[in-house]
Amino acid sequence: MVVKEKRGRRRYIAFTVSTGLTKESLISALRKVCGDPPYVIQCAEGWGVVRCPHDAVTVTVDIVRLADPSSVSLRTSGTLRTLRGLYPELERLRPKKRM
Repeated sequence: MVVKEKRGRRRYIAFTVSTGLTKESLISALRKVCGDPPYVIQCAEGWGVVRCPHDAVTVTVDIVRLADPSSVSLRTSGTLRTLRGLYPELERLRPKKRM
């Protein structure tokens, strides 16, 4: 069985956000906007990446805009590698790997 059949397709959306916004504060703001917020991959120094189902991209962009009105959606991709390749800041701010 293919993994996508089990969990569904995912999209990753790169944003510019307020500079003082952290991952925790973005998650908190998203929870205030909606009960089940999209998953925040990373958020630091004015950059953020959020994961969502492939059919909920526009809704997710709207939710992030409500949580942080200064946020701007830059690009949507099926992989984090593509986004981090296009925006070197996302690679530099990438969270440390868990061990």
